[in-house]
Amino acid sequence: MIDVTATASEAENNRVRANVMRLAAAQALTGANSAVIFATGSIVGAMLAPDVSLATVPLSMYVAGLAAGTLPTGMLSRAYGRRAAFIAGTAFGICTGLLAALAILRGSFLLFCCATFLGGLYGAVSQSYRFAAADGASAAFRPKAVSWVMAGGVFAGVLGPQLVQWTMDIWSPYLFGFSFLVQAAVALVAMGILAGVDMPKPAPVDLHRGRPLLEIARQPRFIAAALCGVIAYPTMNFVMTSAPLAMKMCGLSLSDSNFGIQWHIVAMYGPSFFTGALIGRFGAPIVVATGLLLEAGAAIVGLSGITAMHFWATLIVLGTGWNFGFVGASALVLETHRPEERNKVQAFNDFLVFGMMAIGSFSSGQVLADYGWAAVNWVVFPPVILGVAVLAMVSRMKRQASLS
Repeated sequence: MIDVTATASEAENNRVRANVMRLAAAQALTGANSAVIFATGSIVGAMLAPDVSLATVPLSMYVAGLAAGTLPTGMLSRAYGRRAAFIAGTAFGICTGLLAALAILRGSFLLFCCATFLGGLYGAVSQSYRFAAADGASAAFRPKAVSWVMAGGVFAGVLGPQLVQWTMDIWSPYLFGFSFLVQAAVALVAMGILAGVDMPKPAPVDLHRGRPLLEIARQPRFIAAALCGVIAYPTMNFVMTSAPLAMKMCGLSLSDSNFGIQWHIVAMYGPSFFTGALIGRFGAPIVVATGLLLEAGAAIVGLSGITAMHFWATLIVLGTGWNFGFVGASALVLETHRPEERNKVQAFNDFLVFGMMAIGSFSSGQVLADYGWAAVNWVVFPPVILGVAVLAMVSRMKRQASLS
């Protein structure tokens, strides 16, 4: 009996680890798709938009797609299993590249915005990779599974901007047109990888079990986790969205911009190789607080100068802070729900994060155009202070409850 149980446990561990490897590879490819959008979106927007203040709207449409896709991703995963949601996401990714290339060829700002919105839907599905990695994993392995999948983004940081660098002039004078065509091919490869993920459809009984969502969302632990995710990701996006256009406005080259975005993405995902271990040792709240403070540090660097080095340093510190803040907040979310509640809770958390991110993203270009790069950085400080304060309060409540 013991041997049978041990064999079953080993088989489950092997299944989880195999899924983690596939999800990490998919994260790299999906991240490359989003890297192309973020490296080029505001620049293409400036070329196609009727007014420069609308230049970041394509990136905001991407974020709107992220917000719009989170709840449907959760519902699709609950009804048909995570793999079905993953395949649907990559289909949106293929459409993104094809439609964006067509928009650039035709000079259509509206069509390009539609393409980036579809890219956001693809991105919304990819946000569930980190949670999917924890399905069936032991409590001790979950933070590591989440961080290992996020580590796949390191390769996205190399692949995405380099893809832009290699292809941006191939269809001259249609700058970046061929880049998006290659992006569609990358999404197709991701579809093939995700087709092999072993994640069975949820049992019918699980669809009707679990606590009401409102009851879960009222937990102080969930409030802190969601709030910190809402701060860590949108704050990073607010600064990063403006950075390529701000660099161009400061007279820096497209190569400087691509380099900055490349190392920003590497910094976003590189720490994931050890973030899980740090969470296991120090706890998620400490790691989240560190991430939020690093984002504030990035803003300080951004306020100190406008050379290429200042922009690069800002983006690197910003990416590192995002990793600690977002991976830590994701680990906190995993502590707030039961297995049968995971899809609805995780989808709701991501809806909150990306809904707020969409609001901030639409204002980013306007802030940059009206008030400049310094104002973009000053916006970072109030939400960071709020997040650290809430984390401290919830951690104190937990300590008092354990002593009583």
